[in-house]
Amino acid sequence: MEENAEDRVPVLIVGGSLVGLSTSLFLSRHGVRHMLVEKHTATSIHPRGRGINARTMELFRTARAEPAIRKAAEALKDSDGILQTECLTDGSPQKWLVKGVSQRRGGLAAVSPTGWCLCSQNNIEPVLIEQSGRQGADIRFSTELMSFDQDADGVTALVKDLRTGEHTRVRADFLIGCDGPRSPVRESLHIPQTGSGELFHNVSVTFRSRGMRAVLGDLNFIVCYLMRPGSDGALLPVDNQEYWVFHAPWKPETGETMEDFTDERCTDHIRRAIGAPDLDVEILGRAPWHAAERVATAYRSGRVFLAGDAAHEMSPTGAFGSNTGIQDGHNLAWKIAAVLRGEAGPDLLDTYHVERHPVALATAERASARSAEHSHPGYAPPVSVGPPGGGVLATAMGYRYPKGAVVGAADKPVVPDELSLTGEPGTRAPHLWLSRSGERISSLDLYERSFVLLSSPGTPWRAAAQAVARDLGVALEAPTVGAAGTDAVLVTEEDAETLWTHAHGIGVQGAVLVRPDGFVAWRSPDADPDPRARLTEVMRQLLHRS
Repeated sequence: MEENAEDRVPVLIVGGSLVGLSTSLFLSRHGVRHMLVEKHTATSIHPRGRGINARTMELFRTARAEPAIRKAAEALKDSDGILQTECLTDGSPQKWLVKGVSQRRGGLAAVSPTGWCLCSQNNIEPVLIEQSGRQGADIRFSTELMSFDQDADGVTALVKDLRTGEHTRVRADFLIGCDGPRSPVRESLHIPQTGSGELFHNVSVTFRSRGMRAVLGDLNFIVCYLMRPGSDGALLPVDNQEYWVFHAPWKPETGETMEDFTDERCTDHIRRAIGAPDLDVEILGRAPWHAAERVATAYRSGRVFLAGDAAHEMSPTGAFGSNTGIQDGHNLAWKIAAVLRGEAGPDLLDTYHVERHPVALATAERASARSAEHSHPGYAPPVSVGPPGGGVLATAMGYRYPKGAVVGAADKPVVPDELSLTGEPGTRAPHLWLSRSGERISSLDLYERSFVLLSSPGTPWRAAAQAVARDLGVALEAPTVGAAGTDAVLVTEEDAETLWTHAHGIGVQGAVLVRPDGFVAWRSPDADPDPRARLTEVMRQLLHRS
């Protein structure tokens, strides 16, 4: 075995799919040097994992990656809604299970500066590489993690270049396992999983058909569930013109193998499901996928963390899985950055599991229930599967952290039935349109690389925050928000002095402290007799400073 000299990086990411690459981007934005290793030769070639929810797009917005992702998603910009019908050609009744997903209107426009995006994994992953690579990320494909050990001071990993056979030792402060549902990192740590286990199996068939567009006419959708008995499946557009994906039910428990899905069988199944016996179908590829509900019992073991499918598996209905994983990485990135900079104590990293594990449990349960509600092809839900609970928006954006790096959070359900973003500690901070030096921004654009304390002009909170930042040596921004004509750093578009305070649930003498990930860490509803002392106490508690 040929071995090179040891490399030294603060963070080693294992797994270069959607979650690993997103985590790389978020660490890059915090200035954290890291290495990412991925055993595959390149990014995904399969058009899967396409649903990026509004909360995840908010994260990409603050990371300045949203325009490039929207450009990569251009082919699917007209797709919207989830359709269910028995057949597309015989006049069968069509039922929209979900409509208006991609449009920023109604409730979504009121709570977010962005919206859903439909971008297949094979299109978004190169964008993430380009975005993080520009900021110095060391991303290595054809490189496999062979083993790792950890001690009190760090992690020592052995990685192999699969092209040359060379082995390299990598010494890192922390390791993040983003290496998928059969995670070698998780298995090495002997971390068990809980949950219902396997739910159903599908074969994803990529095909070309020039005639499909004529069959659909003006009809566009994100996914269409075709329910004809014996020919059921799910049809998804790749470019809305010639390239498509069909998910066919697969039953390996009966002895059915991937080899049984021949070109002839797949072509016949697609034609029968659509109801077009003469449809031109050219099979381009097929890949198995497995829907499961499993959540790791621990997201941290010493200096090693799990994120994405390594930490949780979910049914694909609702596109919760990859989005939850990307949000894992975002939650972890700012905490690792704070610890590496010396701003926070190491115990801050325990809050990663405390916050994200309950979110995964609740979201996975919602995803399974939604698959049952939508009658996903191949899924025969057990009687124990309950109602789906709140809608996709409440699940995707309304989750909260009752415990963790928060002060004063209410003990409420982690995932609510109704979306409510009113500035409570532990919830995503409210969105408001503001003006900064003549530029229109969302209040969410303020939150990425530091804590932010919002207060009104004329209160002592801004001066207190500046003093605390100096005293503790932490990054803490303190803009004031008010109406046009005041000395506010940020001006509300509506020029209403109480608009922003009302949205955040405080009085005009109060203040709101927001974390780098956009979650409210603490708020003071009114004035405090000693704001500097109070804010010092809160920051020490949040950052686990003695």
